[in-house]
Amino acid sequence: MKIAFFSTQLYDKKFFDEHNASFGFTIEYYETSLNEKTVNLLQDVQAVCVFVNDKVNRLVIEQLALKGIKIIALRCAGFNNVDVQAAADHGLVVVRVPAYSPHAVAEHAVAMIMTLNRKTHKAYNRVREQNFSLNGLLGFDLFGKTVGVIGTGNIGQVFCSIMKGFGCSVLAYDVYPNDHLIHTGVQYVTLTEIFERADIISLHCPLNEQTRYLINDDSIQRMKKGVMLINTSRGGLIDTRTVINGLKTGVIGSLGIDVYEQEEKLFFRDLSEKIIKDDIISRLGSFPNVLITAHQGFFTHEALTQIAGTTLSNLKAFTNSEVLINEVKI
Repeated sequence: MKIAFFSTQLYDKKFFDEHNASFGFTIEYYETSLNEKTVNLLQDVQAVCVFVNDKVNRLVIEQLALKGIKIIALRCAGFNNVDVQAAADHGLVVVRVPAYSPHAVAEHAVAMIMTLNRKTHKAYNRVREQNFSLNGLLGFDLFGKTVGVIGTGNIGQVFCSIMKGFGCSVLAYDVYPNDHLIHTGVQYVTLTEIFERADIISLHCPLNEQTRYLINDDSIQRMKKGVMLINTSRGGLIDTRTVINGLKTGVIGSLGIDVYEQEEKLFFRDLSEKIIKDDIISRLGSFPNVLITAHQGFFTHEALTQIAGTTLSNLKAFTNSEVLINEVKI
């Protein structure tokens, strides 16, 4: 089978080439993302492998079907960028990597909390300039704070456990409460209660029609003044313009985001010599209490190993007509 990989970086090639030695696929790598224009690059391939910012809408899927492609393999957990209904309509199978080192993303969320709280990024730069003053670096004890966790899937569960280890009181919201977390002392409550009671709110839910702009003007108005908001899940979970207003009014005391709604135009590329035309991300970057990372929460050796192994196993199962345990169905 010949597979076209889109949105690939050097590390993708490294990990997938290493794992493909035991699978024997023919892989064609493209640095560009998959969209209505780049789909025309495909010739004589039977599968495509895509990432979080590839646009696999109905128009793209129609072209994939015309080119004889039978399977779309996501090398990530989320699939909001794929029109699953259109894929089904055209007989294309969609598979994903539902779990890849949930510790990677959960730990990154904690790293963002610690950085925003103790301002280690600012302290690092100060000391390099021989400024040893502590003014402006005041933080708070995590011990005893109330942390609200929205979404307790694989990543959310790990995050809850870590925050319990800090001695935090953990409130959680999920459509399907986790009995193990309840046994450990996590309290499931309504979204409103999380907004009203949490000192820190961390998002770990998928992006869908029910969760899009979960963080909006109404939810922000319900939050405790000075709340810390962390998003390592999907950019569309928050209405960025209202979050900016929340920062300006002081309702949001600090913000950490590893994802951004318009990130496909920015993330995973070097724009250091270019003028960024996105005024919203530029405005966010102007706040001293905002920390932005470029979708690196997944970026650990363990996670990339799992992603490569699971993705290629999904494709192998398809070629062998085996049960697709990671298939995305309507």
